[in-house]
Amino acid sequence: MGDLELLLPGEADVVVRRLRSFPLREIGSGGWNHQHENLEKLNIQAILDATANQGEPIQELLVTHRKIPMLVEELIAVEMWKQKVFPVLCRLEDFKPHNTFPIYMVVHHEASIINLLETVFFHKEVCESAEDTVLDLVDYCHRKLTLLVARSGHGGPPEKEESQYSTPMQELQKQAELMEFEIALKALSVLRYITDCVDSLSLSTLNRMLSTHNLPCLLVELLEHSPWSRREGGKLQQFEGGRWQTVAPSEQQKLSKLDGQVWIALYNLLLSSEARARYCLSSFAKGQLLKLRAFLTDTLLDQLPNLADLQGFLAQLALAEPQPPKKDLVLEEIPEIWERLERENRGKWQAIAKHQLQHVFSPSEQDLQLQARRWAETYRLDVLEAAAPERPHCAYCGAEASKRCSRCQNEWYCCRECQVKHWVKHGKTCVLATQGDRAK
Repeated sequence: MGDLELLLPGEADVVVRRLRSFPLREIGSGGWNHQHENLEKLNIQAILDATANQGEPIQELLVTHRKIPMLVEELIAVEMWKQKVFPVLCRLEDFKPHNTFPIYMVVHHEASIINLLETVFFHKEVCESAEDTVLDLVDYCHRKLTLLVARSGHGGPPEKEESQYSTPMQELQKQAELMEFEIALKALSVLRYITDCVDSLSLSTLNRMLSTHNLPCLLVELLEHSPWSRREGGKLQQFEGGRWQTVAPSEQQKLSKLDGQVWIALYNLLLSSEARARYCLSSFAKGQLLKLRAFLTDTLLDQLPNLADLQGFLAQLALAEPQPPKKDLVLEEIPEIWERLERENRGKWQAIAKHQLQHVFSPSEQDLQLQARRWAETYRLDVLEAAAPERPHCAYCGAEASKRCSRCQNEWYCCRECQVKHWVKHGKTCVLATQGDRAK
């Protein structure tokens, strides 16, 4: 790929080989941080490879070295850390960090892994290489989509709010909440890719998707609420590329990527012969699924012609009698990663938080500078800008930007006024990054 290579093939092979799982207590440690940086490099390289259409070496390496199960375990481990340990850290009275960058890296870790999985799960062999952990991944996606539906009933994702009075930890909590919305959208894409393999999934996985979680009905709710769309000032906006974008009137009939993911997942789950044989079309399920008929317009069918088959299925369903609950005896596997991690760490959340407070999240100024330098090497701006499909956007207001912070070169702004308003939030990171560059 020439100039767009962040990792050479030999380097990528070594990085993938060395990937391993970490206990919750070690999250944020030096070894964990080094792996996090490597995962970010793999993440960026996988996107660059997909963008350039020059093969998928990262995906092939992850499958060859059987690292997909490890990535799923790490994903669930950091999810558990955010639910169980992060709130304890936020409540500790003696924890008043001057810089929340090390904790932000842990909070961001979940987004990094789910983004990498979204990129590589496009290939069916990746889903197959997940082995038994696909059950855990299905459960993970279900948790995220359930939260997404619940949040859509309360006005959608939180807005970014600039406040001079927020403490660093309060600001970090806001960022974590915003990130959770984007993670859920990535989980939706991963789930859709899993449904592409529905005919080759184990009976336990199918049963988990169709009976335990009733994913078809959950997907109908997502289409109804469409949490990635909203109206602001009479204008339609859609969440795409990490921000809300106004949709031009001429583009409003165009199917969004996220709506498309839901429709494809529904098509896979309802029209697959394996899934249909095992899905109980109860009165509730029938009522929920028939709501889809209102969405199946000619405009939608023009964009996704295969949905004509789904339309025919719904027409037959409307005339069919609801099915009684199935009483088949199924000896099934169950997800074990979440339960195992919770069992191993139950009652230790506060001890883990205090250990990490003392040994992980209170680094010296020298350690912070070193970390900033390493991150500058991980996020090579020349590579990221070469791969970017569009111009950068203002870090404060989101408008198209043409000016970059002259000190750290990391943030973009549309005007001087936005840069001044954003300095309250950006200042410490800017100084730290500048010091890291000087330390090289």
